[in-house]
Amino acid sequence: MKPFTRLHAVAAPLPIANIDTDQIIPKQFLATVERTGLGKGLFYDLRFDGAGNPKPDFVLNQPTFQGASILVAGPNFGCGSSREHAPWALDDFGIRCVIAPSFADIFFNNCFNNAILPIVLPQEACDQLAGEAGGGNHLFTVDLYAQTVTAPSGKEHAFEIDPGRKLKLLEGLDDIGMTLTRADDISAYEQRRRYQTAWLK
Repeated sequence: MKPFTRLHAVAAPLPIANIDTDQIIPKQFLATVERTGLGKGLFYDLRFDGAGNPKPDFVLNQPTFQGASILVAGPNFGCGSSREHAPWALDDFGIRCVIAPSFADIFFNNCFNNAILPIVLPQEACDQLAGEAGGGNHLFTVDLYAQTVTAPSGKEHAFEIDPGRKLKLLEGLDDIGMTLTRADDISAYEQRRRYQTAWLK
């Protein structure tokens, strides 16, 4: 995975409650196990009309928010099914961080396995950040080391994160990668076990 350390990037406001995984990546884009190419389907029904033309009023279609890497979202983001294609699509589109008052549990967990940082902040803070993101300056700074989000106004918001998940993001490691950091210990255990239980076949 790509490490996540400090992100200085455009933030796009999407303060809509209960954005579910079918809205994040509709079912017609799920006929693949590849992680690449899914960005084209991200928020498809929100981004495009029935003829496949971009909707100019959708935030990610607006020139101001081209290249956005941060989303300021509404509560219960990522609810619905457990499809892992949802964080894949966000990552492929270039979204590295989602800030919201709350997340669906499975989606929240999947983000950490796909180098996306989900940040939980109080509703009032999210409203303030969404307002600033929609203003004239859209550049936010997310510092995982310091566990802060800094808005264009300079206002800083601290966030909590599990230390183990923080380490995984900083090092760019998924669960398998974390296990492999202990490869020498695992090998030593296996050799010791073979010696101590030679009677096992």
